[in-house]
Amino acid sequence: MDITVGVLALQGAFKEHIQLLREAGQILASKDIVKRKWTFKEVRTEQELTSCDALIIPGGESTAISLVAQRSNMLEPLRDFVKVTRKPTWGTCAGLILLAEAANQTKKGGQELIGGLDVRVNRNHFGRQVESFQADLELPFLYQADGEDFDTSRNPFRAIFIRAPIVEKLLPHVPGIQQDEANMDETVIAPSRAIDEAVAKDIKLADVEIMGRLPGRTAAVKDDATKEKLDAEAGDIIAVRQANVFGTSFHPELTGDPRIHVWWLEQVVEAVDRRRKP
Repeated sequence: MDITVGVLALQGAFKEHIQLLREAGQILASKDIVKRKWTFKEVRTEQELTSCDALIIPGGESTAISLVAQRSNMLEPLRDFVKVTRKPTWGTCAGLILLAEAANQTKKGGQELIGGLDVRVNRNHFGRQVESFQADLELPFLYQADGEDFDTSRNPFRAIFIRAPIVEKLLPHVPGIQQDEANMDETVIAPSRAIDEAVAKDIKLADVEIMGRLPGRTAAVKDDATKEKLDAEAGDIIAVRQANVFGTSFHPELTGDPRIHVWWLEQVVEAVDRRRKP
């Protein structure tokens, strides 16, 4: 029952993720009836990625991570991991950008995306690094991590936003590339990849599920052009999930709070058990 979770270590806050994963693994070990051996490792090569059952793409500089991945021949293996074999993957901040099927405020050819989430993200939505902030989030999915009596209004998750992106539009799930997005100015899209047929029977590629919002921040955006682009219902979305892919625009790895890591590892356990069943 060994499970290996990798953290992409090309750039960004990968060590912080490793630390919180270890804490989360200990929490699960204390309450898990079926004992599992967790391995958490930094991933820089295709061979290391292949050994993983799940992957985190950390916060950092999305352009830098993309460039290093491209130069180290990791982009295609990452796309296969996320979109073909559909193993559990979580992206935080820059990781969310990379996992989006479309990202704006980006010159064409300036950044490669991995894809996997049918969303358009707005890069650096909240401004420059000096405009970083913290906010208390009510995240209902954390009920699962803390028990039925857990109350998010009394126990909010203190999130850290640093040059954070935002999900500004939920895209329809369509085969192939997001062609409408490809026709937009300053927008890049992820290349298409077909899911492995053996995996398709266990994973339903449904629409994107909203997992968390940041109330009130969208209304505070000062740029009129940015406001016009925001989906009225999706402008404040800061956490999403679609099948095997989870994305947060904030940095749980910098908080010292392992609750989201615990919840995500529970999702990894379920996914790994489905794959390994006879």
